[in-house]
Amino acid sequence: MNKLILGRYIPGDSILHRMDPRAKLIASFYYIGIIFLARSWPAYLLLFIFTMALVMVSKIKLSFFLKGVRPLLWLILFTVLLQIFFTRGGTVYWQWGFLSLTKFGLLNGAYIFMRFVLIIFMSTLLTLTTPPLSLADAIESILKPLKVIHFPVYEVALMLSIALRFVPTLMDETTKIMNAQRARGVDFGEGSLLQQMKSIIPILIPLFVSSFNRADDLATAMEARGYQGGEGRSKYRVLKWQTRDTLAFVAMAVLTVGLVILR
Repeated sequence: MNKLILGRYIPGDSILHRMDPRAKLIASFYYIGIIFLARSWPAYLLLFIFTMALVMVSKIKLSFFLKGVRPLLWLILFTVLLQIFFTRGGTVYWQWGFLSLTKFGLLNGAYIFMRFVLIIFMSTLLTLTTPPLSLADAIESILKPLKVIHFPVYEVALMLSIALRFVPTLMDETTKIMNAQRARGVDFGEGSLLQQMKSIIPILIPLFVSSFNRADDLATAMEARGYQGGEGRSKYRVLKWQTRDTLAFVAMAVLTVGLVILR
């Protein structure tokens, strides 16, 4: 449970911490998009240097980013192995039945691995340097034009902010339930895969009941305080676009040009 980075924010005073959350959110999605422009080792080296520079600017330990990769390591390796053994083309180094090890397969596997790691690093950087509620405010601000088509912008932002706010609470609740079940003799790590899946049920049922009770209490508290939706409400956290946010997009444009050249 402590390996999960979702919803975790590390306070700091770096340039990335002080950036407008809207700029960070848009830049992160843009970065994930331009990763697919890379088609050569120099291009991936440029992306890696750029990402490591951002990590250094954030003043956050590299271990936090490695923790973000660790829970997805098996998924990454599985995807890489599929690319290696099922992509054909180039020199064939080994073949057995429908499995083959080719030059293009190895290259695609290495590229997929780099893409996964870079995307996880960038998304982890976004969550570690941005408070969850500021992230929700940024999404609300970005989605405001959709009000023209009567999209429930305020409600979506409220649901997102509540969900992000209660991620750490649900983690703590899960830990308490697991400790209580262990005290009753439940072992979550032994037996076959089916037995381990069955042992999750004593965790899920109390967790669902606790979540629904908490949601009901929260709804009652919001109604008691007269919450009527976001229309006309003032903001405690006012988002301000500054020069450093514009410079971030200039850096992204330079990175895009570099990737196109190296491609």
